[in-house]
Amino acid sequence: MKFKALDLAGIAIAMYTIPAFAHHSFAMFDADKKMTLEGTIKEFQWTNPHSWILMTVNNEQWAIELGAPGGLARQGWVPKTLTPGMKVTAVIHPLKDGTHGGQYMAVTLPDGTTKGNPNGAANANAGAN
Repeated sequence: MKFKALDLAGIAIAMYTIPAFAHHSFAMFDADKKMTLEGTIKEFQWTNPHSWILMTVNNEQWAIELGAPGGLARQGWVPKTLTPGMKVTAVIHPLKDGTHGGQYMAVTLPDGTTKGNPNGAANANAGAN
């Protein structure tokens, strides 16, 4: 009886951990390509498990995935680093399917400050949690 309970507990734990590992996959991004976007911040979402930059580039909406707020804070980010209307340049790994989105590599703010590393290894910035 005790072994059945342990088996069931093990299965339950495995069911909850498998999605967590899958969640951290960066397979949807093309790590071999780098793209530079110049646009205007629509919204900056300081959220777990990943933060997001929503920006307008040539009248098209782009969604850029970043790391978790804890990792971003260690890199000098705060919830108000990006504000609506701010003009920025973002360097991303684009989505493989060609839709308007990508993985954060770096952002240059209006004052010239750069957050991240536009020449970093694949997944180096977005996975910082």
